[in-house]
Amino acid sequence: QVHLVESGGGVVQAGGSLRLSCAASGGTFSEYYMGWFRQAPGKEREFVAAISPSARTTAYADSVKGRFTSSRDNAKNTVYLQMNDLKPDDTAVYYCAVLTKQWVAHRNYEAYDYWGQGTQVSVSS
Repeated sequence: QVHLVESGGGVVQAGGSLRLSCAASGGTFSEYYMGWFRQAPGKEREFVAAISPSARTTAYADSVKGRFTSSRDNAKNTVYLQMNDLKPDDTAVYYCAVLTKQWVAHRNYEAYDYWGQGTQVSVSS
């Protein structure tokens, strides 16, 4: 069983930055493909970013490309999401999760298991 805990959310003005962390326990973190999703009130959960075990491969939603960067530290069992130039549309609860299907499905939340509890990001204009 894998347990994930997100942290680092908060309230920030537009143009600001936040770094989210997702700490994992249980299982072999260094073997996991990890993903970040977000969900705003009244909207469906949407893909944000994904990262391979070695961090050599990453993927981003078009809406965050160039502003968000995912990284990981396998020695600390932690994956990060650096968010720069934040916009009000980025306001959401952000979740990390373990990809348990093939990489080709990394944008589909149904390909993930072991979700964290989420961390709230609020961006004011």
